This record gives sequence, C-alpha cells and structure tokens, in this order.
Amino acid sequence: MDPRIQSLHRPLPVPDRRPLNQKPNTSFQQVLQEAKEIKVSKHAMERMRDRKIEISEQTWSQIGERMTEASKKGVDQSLVVLNDAALVVSSKNRTIVTAMDRNETQSQIFTNINGTMFINE
Repeated sequence: MDPRIQSLHRPLPVPDRRPLNQKPNTSFQQVLQEAKEIKVSKHAMERMRDRKIEISEQTWSQIGERMTEASKKGVDQSLVVLNDAALVVSSKNRTIVTAMDRNETQSQIFTNINGTMFINE
C-alpha cells in the first residue's frame, strides 16, 4: 500500500472519557429552565418602559408556553396579542423583539411574521 495515502488521514477527536456515574456540571433541570426563559431585547424593554406596558408573571408564563408550541410548529416570528399590548416575538430565540400598546396596533402593518398568538389575561 502506498504510504502517501495514509498520511492524509487525520486523527479522530477523542470522545469525552468522563465516567458514566459522574454528573455533569449543570443539571438537566437547570438547562431545561434556562431554555424556557424569555429574553427581552433592549429595544423591547425601552418600548415597554416608555409605553408603561406591564405584563404579569402568569402572562409571561403563558407567552413562554405558546412560544414553545409555536416553535414546535415551525413558527419563527410571531405576533402576540394581549388585552392591552402586542409583542413581536422570536419563538426560535425565545426573545421579545418589540412591544406596543393595543392602540398603536390599529395603524400598524406587521411584516416578517408567520404566526399570531392571542392571549387573554
């Protein structure tokens, strides 16, 4: 066999050799909890503050659940319509992109969304 051919092979990466009974640094529950958290962009935070939009903990929880459902259905960007506010969210990144009160939504055209969620508070 020609030795030049074998010199082209690169070594394979060494797999993690941690014993099976050794626990990883972060627990599965911790990773799951972090995945469920909703991030609010700086822009959305400023909009919510300027427009005095307040969202209850229960509503945040509902938004998170609906974002998970939307993501499973392939919805990346969606409009979340609340009783007194509307949010444009990225289900893929679990991020609130922007926020406005319902009065502002009357004159807006929403683009680049592929889903809508209605949440009654």
